[in-house]
Amino acid sequence: MDLNCNEIIEKLDSGEIKIHQIEKYAENANQATDIRRKFIENKTNTTLEHIGKYSIDMTETAKKNIENQIGTIQVPVGVVGPVKINTENDEVIETYAPMATTEGALLASVNRGCSVIRRSNGCSVAILKNQMTRAPVIKTKNVHEANKIKTWIEEHFNEIKEVAESTTNHGKLIKIDPIVIVGRFVYPRFVYETGDSMGMNMVTIATQEAMNFIENENDIHIIALSSNFCVDKKPSALNMIEGRGKSIVAEVTVPKEVVEKTLKTTPEAVVEVNYAKNLIGSAIAGSYGYNAHFANMVAAIFLACGQDPAHVVEGSIGITSAENVDGDLYFSVTIPDLPVATVGGGTRLETATESLNIMNVKGSGNVNKFASIVASLVLAGELSLAGALAAGHLARAHKELGR
Repeated sequence: MDLNCNEIIEKLDSGEIKIHQIEKYAENANQATDIRRKFIENKTNTTLEHIGKYSIDMTETAKKNIENQIGTIQVPVGVVGPVKINTENDEVIETYAPMATTEGALLASVNRGCSVIRRSNGCSVAILKNQMTRAPVIKTKNVHEANKIKTWIEEHFNEIKEVAESTTNHGKLIKIDPIVIVGRFVYPRFVYETGDSMGMNMVTIATQEAMNFIENENDIHIIALSSNFCVDKKPSALNMIEGRGKSIVAEVTVPKEVVEKTLKTTPEAVVEVNYAKNLIGSAIAGSYGYNAHFANMVAAIFLACGQDPAHVVEGSIGITSAENVDGDLYFSVTIPDLPVATVGGGTRLETATESLNIMNVKGSGNVNKFASIVASLVLAGELSLAGALAAGHLARAHKELGR
């Protein structure tokens, strides 16, 4: 069918063509985007001038990341740094980093934290785990059968591993643990290494293949491939303990004079703020985020670098600690659940590629470096905010920079 743009819009309006079918009639994805946007403008009596301005390629790149696209949104992007990082491999990373946000004062605060880290001879970062999970739910006839399937999975791990890994060149099934039984339902948690990819799609496909094998060999019924025991895109104690994505610790020892001159407070005051706010305050709230604002830094760099923004809820959990060590300030952040990638997904978008290139982390072999930079920015932001609270400067900063 050879239709022009106005004819396609008319058929959309009449219901002859559905909004997700426009690509079949348009010349390419860019034109389909424009037609869909014009249709929405007509339907809602709005003008989408700014949503319609974009430079990313809808024909190849973006169509893998979104459906029914009408354009893009723009979020201001700034830079912070340089931040200095000492890695476990005795490599020193010193880089500027992009952050996208609409919260005034955030980048100024993180930038101050980066300055404190530089003046403290850098921070140290350790990546403790690299794993992605998927946890199906199996229904059995009774609890005895549930226990049998749990044992069967444990005894046939190597066969299951071979089947799961047949679907991917990069994913490796590390373990199926824990396997939890509730009544006659069984919840096995598949744990994978996924290389430079965040790996959610990878492990979903691999686990589906593994579950087909398990179901064929046993008298069971797979209720759902995802049971919420993964735990994906939700805060959870399980991810806090077991980890998901990258599990990272970043630390810095700030000399007393740097605390006083740059943060305008004392190590003792920062320690007390952290104890009263991040530890006790979070405990009485029943929070899994024993921190001041991990989510701020994680969200800003995720938006800039094409990461899945829904995983910010996972990146927001973790613990900030502070100690007075011989008069200096020891400060650390523990981030147990940070799903990040330098290949695939939104990293293919042109703006994300440019942001990753600022840090020289685009592509294979760079995910640990990228994760380390994210952790260092979380550390910088936590350090700066704790200092501002200790000095009583938080409200003033937002008044001056974040109205």
